[in-house]
Amino acid sequence: MNRKELEPDSSPQAAFGARIRRLRETRGWKQEDLAERTGYSSTHISAVETGRKMPTLRFSRSADRAFGIEETVDTFEQEWRKIRHGSLLEGFPQYVGYEARAVELRLYNIGIIPGLLQTPEYARVLADSAVRRGTITQEQADERVSFLAERQAVLVRPRPPMLFVIMDESCVRRPVGGPDVMDAQLARLIEFAEMPNTLLQIAPYEIGERRTFDLPVNLLTLPDRSVVCYAESQTQGHLDRESPSVLPMLTAYHQLQAEALSQAASVAMIRQLRKGTS
Repeated sequence: MNRKELEPDSSPQAAFGARIRRLRETRGWKQEDLAERTGYSSTHISAVETGRKMPTLRFSRSADRAFGIEETVDTFEQEWRKIRHGSLLEGFPQYVGYEARAVELRLYNIGIIPGLLQTPEYARVLADSAVRRGTITQEQADERVSFLAERQAVLVRPRPPMLFVIMDESCVRRPVGGPDVMDAQLARLIEFAEMPNTLLQIAPYEIGERRTFDLPVNLLTLPDRSVVCYAESQTQGHLDRESPSVLPMLTAYHQLQAEALSQAASVAMIRQLRKGTS
């Protein structure tokens, strides 16, 4: 049987596979032995070890149990999460942890519909566009889309958080993915506005210099009423929990709410735009 030499430094995925093989061989197990202990086939084990198959969360947890390292600081689950978040901006994985616990979310976006409100088709167009530009791989694009779906699902719970969303007018006027994708996305925004725990507003172009933010901003109120701020540029994200710097951002958000269109006027604008996409 030919044994493929591994190159763990070539990628995080390759390092994951090389570590699986190393721990397996240290215990004197064949691939069949590990397969039996994880519930996967030996062919699957081989594919993960050689980097031909991306590990999943379920596989990572199964490997942790098989090797008895679930309670350690260096689990395969943690390694998987590092791989999974490799295409995300700095600070964003930590932000998502807070997002899942928040009781109030205040979002502001420019140019692109906020991720939590995106349809799968709209999200896919953006991810595939990044692949064509060469900024991420197809595998990372797939992960982005599935990760976004997980984030959206977390917010559907018995006691959902309040979601306040302000979008620059450019978000709804910028065509993404063609008429059908855009029409479905605008319809999704109208559905969002009808939910009992949401408020949707558009910041129109005419407010000019009264627009208080020049970059996307997310503000989360946690169960203890503390506030977390996450802001990002094209290449970097920044998470802040310090009250002296976060509270002015909250004030600026409230000022922007006062300048933005009401929800009724915002929905009317979206409905009018839909007539132009159908």
